[in-house]
Amino acid sequence: MSSLGGQPILILKEGSQRTRGRDAQSGNIAAAKAVASAVRTTLGPKGMDKMLVDTIGDVVITNDGVTILKEMDIEHPAAKMMVEIAKTQDDEVGDGTTTAVVIAGELLKRAEDLLDQDVHPTVIAHGYRTAADKAQDILDEIAIDVRPDDMVLLRKIADTAMTGKGAEAAKEKLTELVVKAITMVADAD
Repeated sequence: MSSLGGQPILILKEGSQRTRGRDAQSGNIAAAKAVASAVRTTLGPKGMDKMLVDTIGDVVITNDGVTILKEMDIEHPAAKMMVEIAKTQDDEVGDGTTTAVVIAGELLKRAEDLLDQDVHPTVIAHGYRTAADKAQDILDEIAIDVRPDDMVLLRKIADTAMTGKGAEAAKEKLTELVVKAITMVADAD
């Protein structure tokens, strides 16, 4: 952006639109919610697989949120942020990508309801930060320590983490391997 006689000059690509204010907010929220909607049906024990076909005709069938989002050709900046949520979740945790995107979409949906009631965006953001702090406090309260010698609990955790990951055929053996690996590298306090 440059200026001419104190007036800014904005150059946009052909066919693009410029929106401001509430219209821009609505457009951004709609784009982000569309991304969340695309992966929502893959969640849970009855989650459905998606069949993805790329530009050269290769087919991928998956219910992995990050895989689905990586394959989508997304141009909208707000929608791209939803993809970044999934990538960050995948990089940091290795699981929960779909859940993270669906929760973000639901938070945006609720924020849109508040915007429609003329609640200022900074008030909404402050409310979400306060809620996140409270949720962290509650998680800290209900968290339990897991000792490296608590084999029953370690097996339950490993078993739960593998549920729905396509490991059902070898789940018992994998659970034993995971628990064995954890106990070998755990810092005994």
